[in-house]
Amino acid sequence: MRNPAPNPVQSTVVIGNFDGVHRGHRAVLERARALDPDLPLVVVTFWPHPVSVLTPGREPLLLCSLERRIELLEQAGASQVRVVRFTRELAGWSPELFVERVLNPLNPRHVVVGRNFRFGHRAAGTPQTLAQIGAGRFDVNSLDLVHVEGSSTSSTLIRAAVAEGKVRQAARHLGRNFEVQGVVVMGDQRGRELGFPTANLVLTAAYAVPADGVYAGWLVPATGPEAGRHLPAAISVGSNPTFDGVEQRVETYVLDRTDLDLYGVDITVEFVDRLRGQVKFSGIDPLIAQMSTDVEATRRVLDLADGE
Repeated sequence: MRNPAPNPVQSTVVIGNFDGVHRGHRAVLERARALDPDLPLVVVTFWPHPVSVLTPGREPLLLCSLERRIELLEQAGASQVRVVRFTRELAGWSPELFVERVLNPLNPRHVVVGRNFRFGHRAAGTPQTLAQIGAGRFDVNSLDLVHVEGSSTSSTLIRAAVAEGKVRQAARHLGRNFEVQGVVVMGDQRGRELGFPTANLVLTAAYAVPADGVYAGWLVPATGPEAGRHLPAAISVGSNPTFDGVEQRVETYVLDRTDLDLYGVDITVEFVDRLRGQVKFSGIDPLIAQMSTDVEATRRVLDLADGE
């Protein structure tokens, strides 16, 4: 890693992994901004996930891409986001060397971390260690975890909720709907033939996806005439077992719309609630009947009037 250029202006620095930028992460940024509102707020985050470097194959599924993480951090108040490439070399640094190479060039007046923050070789550094190293140069503020309905908010908890299809629970801890993003690809065209054309995403294995099943939610195109609009949608996650599919997809039908051309368009799919699990139907007719039922259930979940 190249050392960042020295920053002549003092700053408030927040350090963390920030996967998903959930409510706990945003609380850290809010506290940091309140310490000295006139100072720039610099967020230091790491990529790739440290576990993917230290114990490859055991890394957690990511809640969002690095680009989305940066966007969310900026929305949460970051003046700058510094991405530190996590390597085995960096993992071997002493806490003192970490502070010298990562923090000191940012000229921090305040450093804010979560109470469970660890850094340096074998995670030897704690917030207390950081305060000792920075004594006389910067102060250290460490924050407790945010709690929602009695549970501590964490990326781990959110991943578990998503994996079980509990997208409402995930949303409560994220502070927004869980989402996936990608470019719409050509599917099998069966949805169009059945009267429910879908926008199809094939996601990489690195990212968290809700449990197989059908969900109510929203589709948000990034470009085109509907760019930025939240379009009500019924969302299927799975391999389409009725037609003996094997590839996991996210297939999204925008309610009452057969005119959308989204091939090649970047979209965001937001999950509001799970309607049912994945089912293999005995034929097309029961599948169509169930899809009609799913559409009506989606209207109710999204609180839409008929035909809206």
